Amino acid sequence: MEELREAVRALLPRIAERAAVTDETSRVPAETVRELREAGFFRALRPRRHGGLEGDPVEFFRAVREIAGACTSTGWLGAVLGVHPWQVALFDRRAQDEVWGEDPEALLSSAYAPVGTLVPVDGGYALSGRWSFSSGCEHASWALLGAVVAGADGRPVDFLTVLVPRSEYAIEDVWDVVGLRGTASNDIVVERAVVPAHRVIRNYAQARLRCPGHGVNRGPLYRLPFGAVFTAAITAPILGAAEGCLRAYVETARDRTRLSLGGGRFAEDPFAHAAVARAASQIDAAVLQLERNLAELLDCAHRGEDPPRELRLRARRDQVHGTERALEAVDRLFAMAGGRALRRGDPIERAWRDVHAGGMHAANDVERTLALYGRGAFGFDVEDNLV
Repeated sequence: MEELREAVRALLPRIAERAAVTDETSRVPAETVRELREAGFFRALRPRRHGGLEGDPVEFFRAVREIAGACTSTGWLGAVLGVHPWQVALFDRRAQDEVWGEDPEALLSSAYAPVGTLVPVDGGYALSGRWSFSSGCEHASWALLGAVVAGADGRPVDFLTVLVPRSEYAIEDVWDVVGLRGTASNDIVVERAVVPAHRVIRNYAQARLRCPGHGVNRGPLYRLPFGAVFTAAITAPILGAAEGCLRAYVETARDRTRLSLGGGRFAEDPFAHAAVARAASQIDAAVLQLERNLAELLDCAHRGEDPPRELRLRARRDQVHGTERALEAVDRLFAMAGGRALRRGDPIERAWRDVHAGGMHAANDVERTLALYGRGAFGFDVEDNLV
């Protein structure tokens, strides 16, 4: 994984140079995706049996943070497109072979909200629906989509994630937003596509760590909870954006002179010193907790043990709080940066927009997730597929 990190670092100057056009055009350039692919970035969490590195998720998310520090939209896209091979490894072997058999470098996008409808048919299901917020879908040849199977009374009886090839869905360009503009998180529309049973995975089975893909992918990487791995992919780029914002603030403040409140250099302002210290501490705390939890989950998997509920709940607690810490850090720096940071395209302004957009992802529902942790602490049952 160290070679991968070095390859990614070599791309960072070009990714940073393209950050403005990525934001303006609402697209991560195809050239950037190609360079990340050639660097092996999207192979980090893919199984070895399909040419992947089957690497350390902590190292993968460190690479994500570095990319996001140069361009948050690119880091976000890299995180979600890069984490999906990990989930495909949980599917039936036939599904994995279909995804990577024809195209060993195939990418996948996702939209996990269970808004699709599944009707049982011979050998599988008929799927219909419309999903929003599928980041990077234009770069992907497959989609992971959330759907429900309804009972006779119309109520959901099961929640599933289905794997659909690009030939069976349409993409509607609707992405015109304030932050994370370059992610092109457009809508996916499916009209009665037939999904074979081997391209379906039950969300309950994922949460229970009992997946069809475990028969062929036996490494500890694939014994981690989906609720910890995917949500880390949402928080890591936000933390990377905060790190990039902190660097930009320090660099721009060095030579700036305050024109009011007595003047003087920003770099000599003790309140600026305190803001930098607080922001840096918030970011460090979030990163340390995120990495500690992933490492402990991986240790459990290496020992062949299911992680205890307390650890799974703690991982989610620290993940959402990590996002909250990143937002607080960026807000503090933005407030101290002066009127110059209001200019559209300023790195601090862009980071402020991006982290607030990322904070609105469903995986970052802070209060509800913290309430789950508290419920578990009091000994109550916790039913949530993201724990």
